[in-house]
Amino acid sequence: MPNDSKAYLVVRRDDGAGNVFVLHPGKRYVLGRANTNDIVLNDDLCSRQHAEVAFTDGKWALRDLGSLNGTRLNKELIQSAAELHPLDEIGLGRCRFWFVESLDQLPHGAPEAGPGASNIAIRKRLGQTRYDFQLPSADEESASSAPRNRISQDLSLLYRLALNMGSAATTEQLTQVVLSGLLEATPADTAAVLEVQDTEGRLLAFQSRLSNEGYRKAPEELIREVIASGEGILAEDTQRLRSSKAGRASGISSFICAPVRSGDTVVALLHLYCLDPFKSLGTEDLELVVAISKTLAVAWQSLRRQAVLLEENQRLKAQVASEVQLVGQSLALEEIKAQIAQVAPTNATVLIRGESGVGKELVARAIHLASPRRDGPFVCLNCAALAESLLESELFGHEKGAFTGATQRKIGKFEAAHNGTIFLDEIGEMTPSAQAKLLRVLEGHPYERVGGSEPIRVNVRVVAATNRPLEEAVNAGQFRRDLYFRLQVIEIRVPPLRERRSDIPILAEFFLRRFLEETGRRLKGFTTAAMEKMLNYAWPGNVRELRNVIERAVALGKGPLLDAPDIWLSGLELDSQTNTLPPAYTPRSLEEVEKEHIAATLRHTDWNKSQAAAILGIERSTLDRKIKAYDIQR
Repeated sequence: MPNDSKAYLVVRRDDGAGNVFVLHPGKRYVLGRANTNDIVLNDDLCSRQHAEVAFTDGKWALRDLGSLNGTRLNKELIQSAAELHPLDEIGLGRCRFWFVESLDQLPHGAPEAGPGASNIAIRKRLGQTRYDFQLPSADEESASSAPRNRISQDLSLLYRLALNMGSAATTEQLTQVVLSGLLEATPADTAAVLEVQDTEGRLLAFQSRLSNEGYRKAPEELIREVIASGEGILAEDTQRLRSSKAGRASGISSFICAPVRSGDTVVALLHLYCLDPFKSLGTEDLELVVAISKTLAVAWQSLRRQAVLLEENQRLKAQVASEVQLVGQSLALEEIKAQIAQVAPTNATVLIRGESGVGKELVARAIHLASPRRDGPFVCLNCAALAESLLESELFGHEKGAFTGATQRKIGKFEAAHNGTIFLDEIGEMTPSAQAKLLRVLEGHPYERVGGSEPIRVNVRVVAATNRPLEEAVNAGQFRRDLYFRLQVIEIRVPPLRERRSDIPILAEFFLRRFLEETGRRLKGFTTAAMEKMLNYAWPGNVRELRNVIERAVALGKGPLLDAPDIWLSGLELDSQTNTLPPAYTPRSLEEVEKEHIAATLRHTDWNKSQAAAILGIERSTLDRKIKAYDIQR
């Protein structure tokens, strides 16, 4: 070989040639891990000064420098200086080189790029990996291109990654787990996660082995190719094979880009690349990265769904909290709020009393939301809405075949309310057998489902409500006396709306704003006449009736203000026998009452005095005297 001739060391990879290092005669080239070497090997199996290549006595020779793991020439350990010939393979740790006197001697030649062509050469595309299929058997392994030990190592990594991904609570934690795993499993110097927006990738996070090394953006054409095809790509920069002016190549040598898919949409990308000329990413690495990207896609979607559900849960809780607020400023309502603040932190059973429609369930929800059980379930059951045969099953559940129609096991309301609160409305309507079971639960004893024998224990706070006088039911033998005393640990009485009339304007404005938001109508409020009409009404249906009246007025009102004709009130008379209000008392004398009653009777009989006297139970002459005395005129 002439003294002015050059030779080359070319990195040998599983999928072809890598970086090229030019060797000039007259210079000694040291290879090893030390940064001061001519060719730096980033390999922990290599010594700091591992071997040297030099041109002596008219030939190129390889010599080991006392390395720990030795130097191989054509897979044989050398003991002394060995002459190099074209296409000899040099092995140093994990690094492999071809020695050639001309780049044309490479097995496939150095790729040439035409004018204007890209430097990016895609070496392989991958949509499905071997990890998507069953692991080959021992008999099949000999025919497989991937050794079993590599598959076993990668499966072990995938298993550990899946566990760590499952424990990640946020997207940030998830990406860091994946990036650490990628750098552990591949020779990549840098790994990154990109979020896809339209046809671009926005950097979410990256990790690098190299200190003070920033992220180098993936080529635009590579990102577009992966997004369009939905396949992972292994590529290399062909420019490094044509570089012959420097002894060390610079820039990215090889890189992998794999899609993270949600359905048919690419939502993110995994981007890995090598900067070290002695390391390169191969097809085995592409297989693993694509498999990791699919695992990441599942965890990514799970965290996104979890975030959506958490946001929805918080929104619903805020909505419930706004709907269960106790609206009003009356002294009676302020006293109820103070009772709730005292009672809520305890586990005491609460009995709420009040007429129908006063808001007993709102009080129960307020107790639950202010208690330590606020994050647990709040379960409601109207004991009067179920037939006697179904009430016990609803409360305590039933086993399959317990009765006709019980085709499968069903958990009851008490099980559903575990670690929360159960609200039993119309508790006075509960059957005697259900009362006995409820008493045992309140005393901390286990119970059984209907038709079952398995004891069930629950941690539930009971809040009950009734509009009936339970004392009368106890005296009549319709309600257990011991259950009555067990329920009435704390009693909260919710007064009817007529007893807190100062809350009527506040409630009316509250319901008006709510229904205006729902309907989108533009009403400015109530006229004085409309408000007076509501203030003078007895509200036998209490707050529920007021809510319905405002809803109707908003739906049918025609003017900018709701007027008295828009406030439609029922004509129900209030009667204590029907759990409604007796007429308000007006101080009047007996003479005034008698005069009015005689006049009404005369009008009823069209002034037939004989008939009126018969109805009144007095003589005709007595009627005449009273008509004259009271000056009753036709």
